[in-house]
Amino acid sequence: MTDSSSNGNGSGSRASSGVPGLDLILSGGLVRDRLYLLEGVAGSGKTTIAMQFLIDGARQGERSLYVSLSESRRELEDVAASHGWSLEGVEIHEPVPSGAALDPDHQLTVFHPGEVELGEVMRAVLQRVAAAEPARVVIDSVSDLRLMSGSAFQYRRQVLALKEFFSRRHSTLLVTDDRGPSHDDLDLRTVAHGVMRLEHDTPQYGGERRRLNVLKYRGTMFRGGYHDFVIRRGGVHVFPRLDTSLGRHTTRMRPLPSGIAELDALLGGGIHSGTSTLISGGPGLGKSSIAAQFAVATASRGGAVAFYAFDETCNTLLARCDGLGVPLRAEVEAGTVTVQEVDPAELTPGEFTHTIRDAVRTRGVQMVVIDSLNGYLNAMPEERFLTLHLHELLVTLGQHGVATVLVGVQHAAFGASSISPADASYLADTVLMLRHFEARGEVRQAISVFKKRSGNHERTIREFRLEPGAIRVGEPLRGFRGVLTGVPDYADDGRPLLGAT
Repeated sequence: MTDSSSNGNGSGSRASSGVPGLDLILSGGLVRDRLYLLEGVAGSGKTTIAMQFLIDGARQGERSLYVSLSESRRELEDVAASHGWSLEGVEIHEPVPSGAALDPDHQLTVFHPGEVELGEVMRAVLQRVAAAEPARVVIDSVSDLRLMSGSAFQYRRQVLALKEFFSRRHSTLLVTDDRGPSHDDLDLRTVAHGVMRLEHDTPQYGGERRRLNVLKYRGTMFRGGYHDFVIRRGGVHVFPRLDTSLGRHTTRMRPLPSGIAELDALLGGGIHSGTSTLISGGPGLGKSSIAAQFAVATASRGGAVAFYAFDETCNTLLARCDGLGVPLRAEVEAGTVTVQEVDPAELTPGEFTHTIRDAVRTRGVQMVVIDSLNGYLNAMPEERFLTLHLHELLVTLGQHGVATVLVGVQHAAFGASSISPADASYLADTVLMLRHFEARGEVRQAISVFKKRSGNHERTIREFRLEPGAIRVGEPLRGFRGVLTGVPDYADDGRPLLGAT
């Protein structure tokens, strides 16, 4: 949380921005009768948010006025239609009629526009406001006023005059500004009660990225940092950044067994609610199958589970579980487990965490499975702080008593394990390690627990095997030495291996 000038939450009633996520960031919305600046590059979503602000006011029965200095009425109506909105109750005012600049009678040859045109525009705007008495006003955009002004001093005087005029008339004013890479309107930022900046970026791969940052909100607590947002039919959707300092909960940890007796014995009774478990190992070891087993076991006890698949389709996952005797399909059909296929190239980290948080709040999800971290992290190489983002997500879920199961792929099949970009072993409360090893001319699998913060666990290494209709965990491999190297020494202690005849 960021506080711009005081320890309070501000005074006065609030006007919703029309964007629920933005209202959450602003601690309830915009304090009325103030001037706010919404700045950003072209195409970042300024006009869309401005229209949502006015449409929300019209729904509340408030008079709303859109002063357009750069777009025509028809263009604004087209924007509204593309989102399925009605502009009923929103008045559109064009101080400079479309095409006026092409009329020779309107072209100035002696006087600077600041001496004539700016005065005419301001007079028309103020007269329209005085007649309509709106509660909410948008001026889109002040960039045009800046260009009309003869000097920075004249521009600042006009902005101060606008602020005072609308404040006396009890109108909440939102102005937009086209901010280029080398432009920062410090004068306007200083005068405004609140400043919100929109950024629009196109990475080297994947869809475009948009994010929002509140630079200033005078006298009011707000949630600082960058927040992802998207523009879809229906408007702007903002996904507030997770803040682990908010909503701390104390929950009692409960054991969540897998339903496989040997695996639960290895884990000291199973994993626990409110903790995170990383299932790590090379490809083809059965990590996703174990994650699905935990999901099914939790669902069978009445807990809701959200399964996010980054690396395979829902049909592939269900078919594989059918072959192993893991009844994931039945739980999906019953609605206790939801499987969502995720394309990380089209999904921002903020939207992903919002999806998970929404599942916890609306469905009461008790377990979240992310399969896999590699698919999530590697598909967004330009996101520099995804590990910190993951940490915030795990802490938040833990505060709500949700168990998180993460699947991570290591790149080495035999020998020393290699650290992958998705290495999150230091973040997880429990680390379940799967390894290949060679014995009797066969490639076999071993499973062990490297770490568990929530209780005791076995220190042994057990054999693990996927068979038609079953996931099997064997006895500790006490007759082996060097299993983790992949090529162990074997001294027959009389204990059969899984599947051995």
